[in-house]
Amino acid sequence: MREIVLDTETTGLEAYGGDRLVEIGCVEMVNRILTGTVFHVYINPERDMPVEAFNVHGLSAEFLSDKKKFEEVADEFLNFIAEDTLVIHNAAFDIGFLNAELERSGRSTIARDRVVDTLALARRKHPGGGNRLDDLMRRYGIDSSRRVKHGALLDAELLAEVYGELLGGKQASLIGLTEEASEAPRLVVEARAAHVRPEPLAPRLTDAEAQAHAVFVASLGEKAVWLKYADAPPVEKTGS
Repeated sequence: MREIVLDTETTGLEAYGGDRLVEIGCVEMVNRILTGTVFHVYINPERDMPVEAFNVHGLSAEFLSDKKKFEEVADEFLNFIAEDTLVIHNAAFDIGFLNAELERSGRSTIARDRVVDTLALARRKHPGGGNRLDDLMRRYGIDSSRRVKHGALLDAELLAEVYGELLGGKQASLIGLTEEASEAPRLVVEARAAHVRPEPLAPRLTDAEAQAHAVFVASLGEKAVWLKYADAPPVEKTGS
């Protein structure tokens, strides 16, 4: 199963009110594991950068002035996300900006039903708690020291970790990508060992209950599947 964890940065809050995209970051997950494949682009918004937005992401109009316009990167972006599920925090915001840009460039928009909103997941799992990305990273002990300012690619990588925790924790950990001359990049996965009790729990059945169960299993006949798992040997039936 392929999923794309996505984040954007913009010039402001109004997708249809003059604000524009300035950065898109995507990371690929297959079966909930990061593959190392990413899509990242800065975008020339063709307008000034409000100081409020600059203070959030640090991207100036001067820095963005020589970057490609959205319509020049749209096809590459659409090819990367393909038809796969998009995982986004506060998805209405990012999808609103993406669809506004897609409309302006004459392309089909992204359907809302292919999006997983991690903000909605977090609100269901932690009602009443703080559910911003920063809040969730603190809750799950995810290192946020690199996040001095918002950045679309970094935030997508961090969101991928949060997403795994929201779904119940990682079942496997990515320990590296190897690439040899004779083979394509290969994902190396290390399964986590199961926790084993130092001492088994004491049995909760009484001797009388165990004996009654053995009698019941014996009554099922010689071919009963239970005979393979019964703790005690079958008890011979007495009487006619």
